[in-house]
Amino acid sequence: MKAVTRRKLEMGERVLKFSKDHPDPSPGFATMVAQLEERLARSKVLAERQRIGLSEVRSATRDKDKIRKLTRGSHLAHLSTVAQGITGSPELAAKFEIEPHHMPYTVFRTVAGGMMADAESNKDLLVEHGLAESSLEDLKKNLQAFDEAVDRFNAGRSAHVGASAELDVTGRDIVHIVSVMHALNRGRFANDAELLAGWESASTTFGPRSGGEKPAAPEKTPPPGGESRTVA
Repeated sequence: MKAVTRRKLEMGERVLKFSKDHPDPSPGFATMVAQLEERLARSKVLAERQRIGLSEVRSATRDKDKIRKLTRGSHLAHLSTVAQGITGSPELAAKFEIEPHHMPYTVFRTVAGGMMADAESNKDLLVEHGLAESSLEDLKKNLQAFDEAVDRFNAGRSAHVGASAELDVTGRDIVHIVSVMHALNRGRFANDAELLAGWESASTTFGPRSGGEKPAAPEKTPPPGGESRTVA
């Protein structure tokens, strides 16, 4: 979650508590509180979806890396070694040349899939020169597992990116709701310095700023060291 979005959500939680502790009888105020509560509840769902998506991306990436290393160092190396021993078919050996170690995942999948297809097409000849059929079967299983990991990665990334984008929108919604409430509360607490200060503190997005600094512009992340502003 972006730091600026997290601060907006935290501000929304403070404002919700303050508003429930100091309610106003007007229907408009009740509507704003209900909207704020709904946005905050939605943000929790989105934050969990974001977390799960990122976790799935990391898990799938580890699995892809593990499968790539195993496949390249074992099954593809076995195919390449067998093919190089077939002296009468140099063109066959060329089909099983192994690419550099750190090839991208998409390149690896293309290369490994091509080598598997070539191995199946020349299976009898390769077996005659030492190909272990179990290695070819394991190669198929590993590539299937790799494809499943890619699907998990894509699904996790989609969930994470989508939740992140909606969280940003939710944060902006919360800022707007609090801005509407701010105009009302300035009038409500005009003659009560303590409650006005409490409202100002609850509706401040960022931490304390040093003397002389101006409030941050809306929707911008504060510079290192922090600064504060009230949303309205």
